[in-house]
Amino acid sequence: MVQIYITGGTFDKDYNFITGELYFKDTHLKEMLVRGRCNIPTDVKTLMMVDSLEMTETDREIIAHNCRRCEADEIVITHGTDTMAKTAEFLAKQAIADKTIVITGAMVPYAFGNSSDGFFNLGSAIAFAQALPSGVYVVMNGRYYLWHNVKKNRETGFFEELD
Repeated sequence: MVQIYITGGTFDKDYNFITGELYFKDTHLKEMLVRGRCNIPTDVKTLMMVDSLEMTETDREIIAHNCRRCEADEIVITHGTDTMAKTAEFLAKQAIADKTIVITGAMVPYAFGNSSDGFFNLGSAIAFAQALPSGVYVVMNGRYYLWHNVKKNRETGFFEELD
């Protein structure tokens, strides 16, 4: 089974057509799994719905606590892209043994339809969570990155290795 923890981020934002603002309503994850015809056992749990720029150390502790107590060895966390690498570093330093933890997100909300990268990133994250050895990873745009060797390039909108 793959455990999926939802923490918010652009991934799950909706668009208010009147004000033009992005906001949180409900997660899109279950709909995405059905639409993607995912046939592996998953458990989806919402931990929080926050923009990653507003994520606190207490929020990261909640994520770590849930990863520690999780019975599954394969964990996917949906997260905002702005502080994804920071949360990956935090989780890696918690020494959560024998689990593969994959953090993913989206640059464009799933609610925007075909222009969103969220659907592809979710599928990639689930696949990498099953294939990679235990550890903490960031998965974006079909690639995985080790927690200590990743950054978001704010000019290109892509993730890349530090080296």
